[in-house]
Amino acid sequence: MKLVGPIIKICGSHTLILRCDAAQLPRLYGDVLDRRLKPVGKVVDIFGNVSSPYAAVSCRGGCSGRLGEKLYTKGDGKWQKSKN
Repeated sequence: MKLVGPIIKICGSHTLILRCDAAQLPRLYGDVLDRRLKPVGKVVDIFGNVSSPYAAVSCRGGCSGRLGEKLYTKGDGKWQKSKN
């Protein structure tokens, strides 16, 4: 598991904003998990300054995270070829 970052803002009922590490950006549309490996949502956007980026996560259902909670993604973050 790789750390995406802590929750810094909850926007409405379906979007979380996370602060990311510039050296380890999460994969777009990758699944995001909490520390108990429960699915939270997907990364839908990476924005902000190059040295201090942010990620927007679209939640499945309602957002149940708390400010400061760290979220993770599984896998190595490399692009994988589709099996179609």
